Amino acid sequence: MRRLLSAFGEAWRAGADVDWSTVLTGRQVPLPTYAFQHQRYWVDAPSQPVQGAVGAADPVESEFWDAVEREDLEELAGTLQLSEAPQLLGSVVPALASWRRERRQRSVVDTWRYQVVWRPLESASSGLLSGTWLVVGQSDGDVVAALTGAGAEVVGLPADGALDRAGLAERVAAVSDVRGVVLVAGTDRGLGRGSSVPDELTAVVVSLQALGDAGVDAPLWVVTRGAVSVGQSDRVADPMQAAVWGLGRVAALEVPQRWGGLLDLPAELDARSGARFAGVLAGGGEDQVAVRGAGVYGRRLTRAVAVAPVDEGWRPSGTVLVTGGTGALGAHVARWLAGRGAPHLVLTSRSGVAPDGLVEELTELGARVTVAACDVTDREALAAVIAGVPEQRPLTGIVHAAGVTDTQWLEQADRDAMTAVLAAKVDGAVYLDELTAHLPLELFVVFSSGAAVWGGAGQGAYAAGNAFLDAWVQHRHDRGLPGTSVAWGPWDGDGMAVQGDTQHMLSRRGLSPMEPELAMRTLATAIDSGESGLVVADVEWSTFAPAFTSARPSPLLADLPEVSSVLEPGSDDGDTAELPWLLADVPATERRHVLLDAVRTHAAAVLGHSGAEEVEPGRAFRDLGFDSLMAVELRNRLQAATGLRLAPTLVFDYPTASVLVDFLLAELSGEEFGAPAEAASEVIGVDEPVAIVGVSCRFPGGVGSPDDLWRVVRDGVDGVGGFPGDRG
Repeated sequence: MRRLLSAFGEAWRAGADVDWSTVLTGRQVPLPTYAFQHQRYWVDAPSQPVQGAVGAADPVESEFWDAVEREDLEELAGTLQLSEAPQLLGSVVPALASWRRERRQRSVVDTWRYQVVWRPLESASSGLLSGTWLVVGQSDGDVVAALTGAGAEVVGLPADGALDRAGLAERVAAVSDVRGVVLVAGTDRGLGRGSSVPDELTAVVVSLQALGDAGVDAPLWVVTRGAVSVGQSDRVADPMQAAVWGLGRVAALEVPQRWGGLLDLPAELDARSGARFAGVLAGGGEDQVAVRGAGVYGRRLTRAVAVAPVDEGWRPSGTVLVTGGTGALGAHVARWLAGRGAPHLVLTSRSGVAPDGLVEELTELGARVTVAACDVTDREALAAVIAGVPEQRPLTGIVHAAGVTDTQWLEQADRDAMTAVLAAKVDGAVYLDELTAHLPLELFVVFSSGAAVWGGAGQGAYAAGNAFLDAWVQHRHDRGLPGTSVAWGPWDGDGMAVQGDTQHMLSRRGLSPMEPELAMRTLATAIDSGESGLVVADVEWSTFAPAFTSARPSPLLADLPEVSSVLEPGSDDGDTAELPWLLADVPATERRHVLLDAVRTHAAAVLGHSGAEEVEPGRAFRDLGFDSLMAVELRNRLQAATGLRLAPTLVFDYPTASVLVDFLLAELSGEEFGAPAEAASEVIGVDEPVAIVGVSCRFPGGVGSPDDLWRVVRDGVDGVGGFPGDRG
């Protein structure tokens, strides 16, 4: 067969007309039995050129640069009409090719660079409030006075110590006409304890859970003081309260129907600032706001100004410590440091085992390498590592790249589950700061995450920990100490925390994994130019922005021109529920068809399909490829489209498009709809024996005992979660 095909190939190359469709006929191939991705992969040409991209003006120029990058001297000599001496190009073309590649790489990484800024906002002309406003947790006389002065009836729900979910839900349910809820974040000093999550974080989680348990969808506003800096003279007084902001950004995505926003107030709230505070609560669409004596400021994400390369960048001396140094990210950092001439690298990880070949590779680059087993949440162990740095090569730099990730929804989150994720970021940074306070460090870099910038469903603790890191670096700057924080998007390559289905899902949402070499280039530029806070991510805004704003608008993205061109004003307003109006205009016999088409369209958009026909009405969402993150996104879309209060477990309670439409139609028409789970066909009589076989009672949703399992069943708690890390 191979000889026959070779003969056909030789004949075709000689000019014969070969009917390849007959020679190479189609054949059936087995398809996987699991839910695989099926979508088009043709690359669409961009509607407009990317700012800063290096491109060719015409085909001739394109051919020229292509020949340069291939270092094709003969072709270049002909193009430049240097036929008598093409060898003269031999010395200049390699340099020109290198310059071209450099320009291409720089143009790419420049499109990845963003920063967070604070924009002055117009204060609301009228900050009048109505109805009952709850003030939960810590009492704050200034906040109560501002609410009362704006016309609100204030009901205080104080708590001695940590908030109790069941007790708070009962107290909330007893209050009628609740228009809004204000939680004043406490000042629990939870820094560097390594044992528990600070009360200011758990208070936010418990408040959201209690509001849901009580069936109250009034917006929750979380008030902090000193959590953010709106300018050079405005200091971050409390980095732990910045962690509350990271958690809040996740709440906006997971529970948009009962999330108001984040408000940072000055230390003293005078009458004018109090009026501004009330004005934000009264409306205006802003949900991340700082009130200061000079005015009101809104948080925005913008493109960072391109930085020219530095001729002489930072050169490491002595010893550089890299936490998480044997992981995928840490290994890339170590290679870059060794390439920059670092004499000695200390790489820590919990296992203390480096990947095969890493130490040898770094040694060949000229660095001495020490690999140490050290959990950064263990202060004594970290102190021992730092004390072990040789005097002849003193510690001059730190890169804190250690971290732990875990997916957990705020509806089921508890203090214990959040501790490990938060401690690796918070305790690690605090201990490193404390243990090196006496050293003249040249470098202090922390690896943050895009989850801290815009949030991430199921990433509450992770976003909180990374938001703390961003604020901690600002806090170091306020003390005159070096610090650089980089909030990364997903990286490409083996060994990354984001891989496989998760990486594919992020790509479909507009977050493409970055090449490690180019990502490290952005880090080098930030360090060399002295930048303190940077967001680095490869974002396709035409995909990301519509999904991100599907449940509620986000002023955070308002200053990005790419987003403005994608989102027409009002087109993604989460307060506009178009389906009830649409259904009212069609005959009752056609409403189910219209609603089914809408559900299938939204489901297809979440899955990344081109049209609703890809979603079969009777096929289970799980079989279509839905995961927990997709379920939340579809819930958010349908919630915005219908105006209904929908549970995060919607897709799992009503597992097909057809069943889901029946439920939504009943809700929209005010009719009763049966329970999502089918009733058992037979009821076991009380006289019959019941066998209980192997009940371990370890399930998602906080289940650790039979009582917990009954609570999940009774209250309809979402039981979808990740596999336990300690299960064999």
